[in-house]
Amino acid sequence: MARLRSRFTAVSLAETVRQYRASVLFAVPTMYQALLDELEPPKRPLLPSVRLAVCGSAPLSPSLAERLIPLLGQPPLVRYGLTETGLDVSHTPGDVRAGSVGVPLPGVLARIWSAEAAVPPGTDGEIQIRGPQVFGGYADDPAATAAAFGGDGWFRTGDIGCLDPRTGHLLIRGRSKEMIITGGLNVYPREVELVLESHPAVAEAAVAGVPHDHWGEQVTAWVVLRPGWAFDEEELVTHVRTALAGYKTPKRVYPLAALPRNHVGKVVRSALTAAPSP
Repeated sequence: MARLRSRFTAVSLAETVRQYRASVLFAVPTMYQALLDELEPPKRPLLPSVRLAVCGSAPLSPSLAERLIPLLGQPPLVRYGLTETGLDVSHTPGDVRAGSVGVPLPGVLARIWSAEAAVPPGTDGEIQIRGPQVFGGYADDPAATAAAFGGDGWFRTGDIGCLDPRTGHLLIRGRSKEMIITGGLNVYPREVELVLESHPAVAEAAVAGVPHDHWGEQVTAWVVLRPGWAFDEEELVTHVRTALAGYKTPKRVYPLAALPRNHVGKVVRSALTAAPSP
């Protein structure tokens, strides 16, 4: 039996799980982060009845997944899908690989496509999906429907990713529309965000391109700090520079109390770049 709450708080969610001995927990990364921030650090799994924890709608950083294990007794299974295609790709129990979203579900076909051809494993390209779960088209919008499908009938997700050549797991780089072009070079925001989120002070990070007269776009970051940590822009920039090329390193980093998100937990990058920097 499902239990739905009209409003999320970490405390009420934990109480509901305990009261009804819930066995399956579906949540987005922001909710899992709140459980860590607002509940006492557990010495044993805090929600022992949960046999399956699932995460979707937004990327789950490897650092957050690791910190959830003491809380849940297991890392969440990450799943990937779209409104137009339903659930397509998922981790499987016993094969959770940090940074990936898993493998295609039975009956689902996925490929990485670029320049009208499949790309080799490990190479970035557009994620395309095919299967009986894919929708037939947008209502009363044949132009949008035609643009959403390739000539051979595969649905174009608009997401950039690659296949791990060792495991076949799908790794998401980000949305093609979110790619930053700085000085003629491409930067995928998620790659920079993962490095920022590996810093012990950072709970969440968002990266976007801000218009710049010289570079075209300037790589800029916004971070939410973990409780008890002070903001140090220079240290965070240095942290990224040690892991990534200089052109991928944010020129500025700003602190926020919370990242702007939509109703399904996805970061609204346009709200970051449109608002004055704090």
